[in-house]
Amino acid sequence: MQSLYLLVPLAPLAGALLAGLFGKTIGRAGAHTATILGVAVALLASCVIAQDVIVNGNTFNGALYTWATSGSLRFEIGFLIDPLTVMMMLVVSFVSLMVHIYTIGYMEEDPGYQRFFSYISLFTFSMLMLVMSNNFLQLFFGWEAVGLVSYLLIGFWYTRPTAIYANLKAFLVNRVGDFGFALGIGLVASYFGSLDYATVFAAAGGLAQETIALFPGVEWSLLTVTCICLFIGAMGKSAQFPLHVWLPDSMEGPTPISALIHAATMVTAGIFMVTRMSPLFELSDTALSFVMVIGAITALFMGFLGLIQNDIKRVVAYSTLSQLGYMTVALGASAYPVAVFHLMTHAFFKALLFLGAGSVIMGMHHDQDIRHMGGLRKYMPITWITSLVGSLALIGTPFFSGFYSKDSIIEAVAESHLAGSGFAYFAVVAGVFVTAFYSFRMYFLVFHGKERWRELAHDHHGHDDHGHHHGLGPHDDPHESPWVVTLPLVLLAIPSVVIGYFAIEPMLYGSFFGSSIVISEHHHGLSEMAEGFHGAAAMAVHGFTSLPFALALSGVLLSAWFYLKRPDIPAAIKARFAGIHRVLENKYGFDDFNQWFFANGARALGGQLWQRGDRALIDGVMVNGTAGLVGRIAGQVRRGQTGFVYTYAFTMIIGVVALLGLWLSL
Repeated sequence: MQSLYLLVPLAPLAGALLAGLFGKTIGRAGAHTATILGVAVALLASCVIAQDVIVNGNTFNGALYTWATSGSLRFEIGFLIDPLTVMMMLVVSFVSLMVHIYTIGYMEEDPGYQRFFSYISLFTFSMLMLVMSNNFLQLFFGWEAVGLVSYLLIGFWYTRPTAIYANLKAFLVNRVGDFGFALGIGLVASYFGSLDYATVFAAAGGLAQETIALFPGVEWSLLTVTCICLFIGAMGKSAQFPLHVWLPDSMEGPTPISALIHAATMVTAGIFMVTRMSPLFELSDTALSFVMVIGAITALFMGFLGLIQNDIKRVVAYSTLSQLGYMTVALGASAYPVAVFHLMTHAFFKALLFLGAGSVIMGMHHDQDIRHMGGLRKYMPITWITSLVGSLALIGTPFFSGFYSKDSIIEAVAESHLAGSGFAYFAVVAGVFVTAFYSFRMYFLVFHGKERWRELAHDHHGHDDHGHHHGLGPHDDPHESPWVVTLPLVLLAIPSVVIGYFAIEPMLYGSFFGSSIVISEHHHGLSEMAEGFHGAAAMAVHGFTSLPFALALSGVLLSAWFYLKRPDIPAAIKARFAGIHRVLENKYGFDDFNQWFFANGARALGGQLWQRGDRALIDGVMVNGTAGLVGRIAGQVRRGQTGFVYTYAFTMIIGVVALLGLWLSL
């Protein structure tokens, strides 16, 4: 089986190398064939491995290659194949395959076609290496590799200044998180003496009482500091407050990337990592409370920002931020299986929503403003019905996959007794209404109501004879996308409906994860939930009477009334609460603060270092000052160099007298 394990990450890598290095030789068809084949092979191999792990119970944990040895510390490449890993392998490879197929249609006219396929295959390789790792070194390699490839993908259209700004922002914000992550791994290496998961987890109990002095006289729990440092890495990668600022701007990349980065892969790496580290986090209630509060802030306050977005991709991006907050809250409540269950269901319906948004953008001739749309359901029926499925799953409609995972998170937080659980419960419940409102605001504005693009096209036609309107012309109608775009939509819609129903019992209340997730006895929220669980169907029927369903339904009905019947009301609310709207429009001022404090601060500091350090100290004192000193000494010495014999004779006599005086004094 080891050769099969190797095939999973190496097949997409081979496709990436073929498309990237030989793209011009093999052409467009060759590039997409090689990369799709590579990811398809990875998916098939993952299915075979999953069958072996889940049905036969065969797990694997071993090193494949020793990269370096330093004293007792070994740096290895190795795989840990267990139920948590295979679930991630299946999700990553399946969503990636859908995105690869979709890209054929979406990037059809792009000159960087082969390069794009190379990047997304390389991204898949990096993510698979991350989830399959059995040690911190390989985890860090995969972690940095997905960060690097996401930088290349977000800035794929490198002639756009906004894309360059967005990818630089993503890269820098992730470096902040990764600094904390590297510190956490450093603490593990220095105190545990190993980077191997199994060794570290086995020794964790013995170090539960160990303290570390971060400041003289102030002792902190070693495991608390280690877990918080590791989680800071997750805050960057999984876009948690306050390191969330990069994710909405990353919409500058092509839509397939939005689906790949923000649905199943990069942003869920942090959630997967904390779940994998459950034996460490379970030993620190302080770290768990920190995780829960950060997740709650992200879930609620990022949802508010989705209410005022008009770019179709940014609405979905803010919903991703909010849903990642839900997953993080579940981690803080020690409900790791619930977090990765939501990770899995979310991967399908969020990829579906992003690809559906991309299909709409294609139909609208690359106009992304939802205020310019309306009535598209009769022109794009497949995109309409699949987007509706994705939206219903996102808001947690009973029987849809999102319902089972989202309601389980709310239940898990309600059962938690950790500090911060009260605030977290309020945030996730209030977030249900907010999510339903902005999701269906987008849905109604895009697919229902009057065809605003028709009026807009005529307006632009009347004012601009050069056709500079970015969108539909006066005689154009939107059109359904080709089958390479709609097929992935249909294939993603199926699990968005059914996977929650079939997976909830084994993943949450069965023995699916086995020993790959550890939950302490004093964190008994999940076991209390199990007592009240009477099957998936009963849970869904009961869901119709629950508070989250009432909130979701009221959010949908309110958005329908506002945006289909009374569009004057949102405009009146916006005018009445202009201050709040400005705060939301400025994204709570995080970007402005980062620009003022970090960007301008760094430039000001650089300016001072240049003027005072480089020009004044180095050039002025050390370089020019030394030269000036030598020149002054030389000028004084030059006065004695007259060329007259009597001057030199006189100097010699003075020297002899001085030496005689010195000799006599001794």
